[in-house]
This record gives sequence, C-alpha cells and structure tokens, in this order.
Amino acid sequence: MTVTTTPPGPAPSAAVAPGTDPGPAAAPAPPGRLARAAHALARTPGRLRLALAVSVLACLLVGALAYETARSQADAVEAVRGGTQQVVGGQSVRADLVAADATATNAFLVGGLEPPERRAAYDASLADAADMLRTLAASRLGDGARTPLPFAALTRYTGEIEQARANNRQGYPVGAAYLDSASTSLRSDVLAPLATATSAEQARVAAAFDESSGASRALGWCALAILALVAVQVWVARRTRRVLNPWLVTATVLVLVVTAGGAVLMASIGSTTDAVRDGRYAAASAVLSAQAAANDAKSQESVGLIRRGSGPDVEVGLVESLDEARAHLADADATGVGDPALGDALDAWVDAHAGVRALDDGGDWDAAVAAASSDDPGSSNDTFAAFTSAADTFVTDTVTTLDADLDESAAVADAAAVVAVVLAALAALAAWRGIHRRLEEYR
Repeated sequence: MTVTTTPPGPAPSAAVAPGTDPGPAAAPAPPGRLARAAHALARTPGRLRLALAVSVLACLLVGALAYETARSQADAVEAVRGGTQQVVGGQSVRADLVAADATATNAFLVGGLEPPERRAAYDASLADAADMLRTLAASRLGDGARTPLPFAALTRYTGEIEQARANNRQGYPVGAAYLDSASTSLRSDVLAPLATATSAEQARVAAAFDESSGASRALGWCALAILALVAVQVWVARRTRRVLNPWLVTATVLVLVVTAGGAVLMASIGSTTDAVRDGRYAAASAVLSAQAAANDAKSQESVGLIRRGSGPDVEVGLVESLDEARAHLADADATGVGDPALGDALDAWVDAHAGVRALDDGGDWDAAVAAASSDDPGSSNDTFAAFTSAADTFVTDTVTTLDADLDESAAVADAAAVVAVVLAALAALAAWRGIHRRLEEYR
C-alpha cells in the first residue's frame, strides 16, 4: 500500500465565520514627547525655533543681570551715603560734647557767675550734640554693636555740671570735685559707648564701600549670552546662506552696549566711591577726631589752672591730646582734600596756650587765669575759637560735597538699571524679528 505525505505548511489560522468583519489591524503606539522634539530639531524650522528661543532668552538674561547689578550698586551707594552720615554724626556728637565740657571748664576759672557768652557756647554745643544724638537714635547707629546710645548718662553729666556751677558760684571748693567727676563720667559713660556704636557703623560703611566698588560676576554671564548670540548668527548665516542677519546684528550690538556700558558704569561708580572713601570721608572723619582731641587739650588747659600747682602734671595729658590732634590733621592732609590752614590755626592756639603756661609757671596765677579766660584777639579762647570755626566749616563743606557725589552716583545707577532693561527688551525683540522672518520662509 502506498502512503502519501503532505508537506508541512503554515499553521492554520482561526476560522472566521462567514459574514464576520475581522476588524482593523492594531495601530502603532504614538511617539513620545522626546521623540517628537528630536524629530522637530532634525528639521530646519525646529532648529530655527530653538535658535529664536536661545537668542531671546540671552537678551533677556543680560537685561535682568544688568538691572540687578545696577540696582545692587545703587543700594550699596545709598548704604554708603547713609552710613557716612551716621559715622560723621557720631563723631560730631563727640566733638560737640568735648567742646561743651571744655567751655564749662574754662568758664569755671572765672568764679561766681560765669560769663553769659560762655554759658551760651556751652548750651549751644550741648544742644547740637543732643539733637544729633536723637537723630542717630532714630536711625540704626548702635544696632550692630547692640549698644544703646547714652542719653541717661548725658543727663547725669549735665546734672553734675550744674552742681559744679552752683557750688562755684558760692565759692565752695567742692565745685571743682563735681566738675572733675562730670568730665570723667562724660568720657567713660557717654563718649565710650558712643565710640563703640560709631565703630560698628564704620565697619558697616567699610563693607558697603567694598560692595559699591567691587566687580560683578554678572559680566561673565553677559559674556556667555553674547557668545550664544554670535553662535546663533553664525548658524543662521550658514543655514540661510546669508552673510548677515540685520536684526540679529542689532540685537547683539544692543546686548554689547548693555554689557560694556554696565561695566564702564560700574567702574565709574566704584572709582567715585573709592575717591569718597579715601578722600572726603577720610578727611572729614580725621578733622572731627582732631577737633575732639584739641578740645580735650583746651579743657586740660583750664584744669591745669583750676588745680593750682598741678599745671605741669596736667600738661602731660594736654601734650598727648595735642599730638593726637596734629596726627589726625596730618591724616586729613594726606588725603589730598585736607586744609593745611587748620594746622596753622591749631598752632596759633598752642602759642597762646604757651603764654598762659608761662604766666602760671612764673607764679602769676591770676594773670594766667585772666589770659586763659579772655576773649581778646590773639588770646587762648580767641585762637581756639578760630580753629574750631575753621574745622566746623571744613567738615560741613566736605560732608555736603561727599553727600552730593554719592547721591549722584546712586541716581546714575538707578537710571542705568532702567536703560538696561529697555535696551535688553529691544534686543530681544530684534532677535525674535530676525529669526521669525526666516521661519516664515518655510510656511
């Protein structure tokens, strides 16, 4: 018997009933977002859209950085301006208080009722100091050191001065003890905490000066943005076979203007604040310190006569204060904006003081007292008043100019921040326009 074999074939498919629709074949899964993005970037329109986004963002980044840098510098300059006012104010209070003490001590020499002009000078110095102290208390002076300003101690000092005066008018020797106690408490309880608060403010001012004159890291990011714009232009030129895209060139030029202008402005403001710090601010501070030291010396002149027979001993402290005053005046002259005439005015008082000491050392105490308390031209009081008047004028003029310079710098920085934003926005619009026109060619 013959056996027939059937060659193998494809597996039988499932039977489909007659009249039944087998249905459509399964659709492939849609591509993901990354796949669609990669597909878009593989074509020129997609790449142009990416170039447009990079260009616009680069322009806006430069604008934001320029605005932030300019505003930060304006804030730093304002901090310098406010801080210098605080420091100078604190030093002015010290100078006024020491001047008031020197005036009270000098008036003590007369005995009985003090001369009205001496009392008026004392009251004026004390009022100026109290007014400035209230102004400083309303500001931040002392916050950094957590040191309260010494209002209570100043009240105690004035009370002791009044007790000294009352006893002096009646001829009681205890008045001198009250005067000495008042001067000691002034230096330990009023001037010392004031110096602590002022030193803390000086540290803040120094930090603000550094911030206002320092370079900004924003320039590095601006340079990267410019490189991105240049890279986009090169790519667009190659892709479109055009040498230049005027709109992209305009955007790049505007960004360059913002970056270069910001760098120049930052350097200019830094130069101004450096000049203020090393010039007028330093000079005003030095002259105020010299004035306070000179008032110390003037006070000791009177103390040397009040303590009869102790003139040579007191003279040691006077010379130290005088040397300190001269050193501060030398510091002011070293800034290049000091006034050498202040040194001459101080020397004129030193010569008058030498005459007072010569009389006292020669045994003529009454004549020495008369010379020390006289207001005649060329006297100790007259020459010292000339020095303090010249010092006051110098400080007032210097601080006024200093304040105007810093105010102008802050205003320029504020204006530059607005200009930078406008130019950056125009640059972004130009970049969008330049690439958008190329995109329209593919529609």
